[in-house]
Amino acid sequence: MAKHRQKNSQKKQENQISLKDQLNSDLVKQLQAKKHALAKREEQRIEEEQKEKERARKEKEKNKSFEELFNESDLKWNEFK
Repeated sequence: MAKHRQKNSQKKQENQISLKDQLNSDLVKQLQAKKHALAKREEQRIEEEQKEKERARKEKEKNKSFEELFNESDLKWNEFK
């Protein structure tokens, strides 16, 4: 039983040639460059989304009515009367 397990594990190790080993180096470099480009594009997309959210927040703040600003104020207006 133990010999059978050893043979199976040895066969698995022999069969476990990585994909990188099977592909030629130019293709690996192309894939890595594509991965890097996609990661950079994703970073840019996230950054643009954050800028858009910030712009929308500022626009909303700018368009608030006096009542909304008054209600959000932390000051106690009764003290100033």
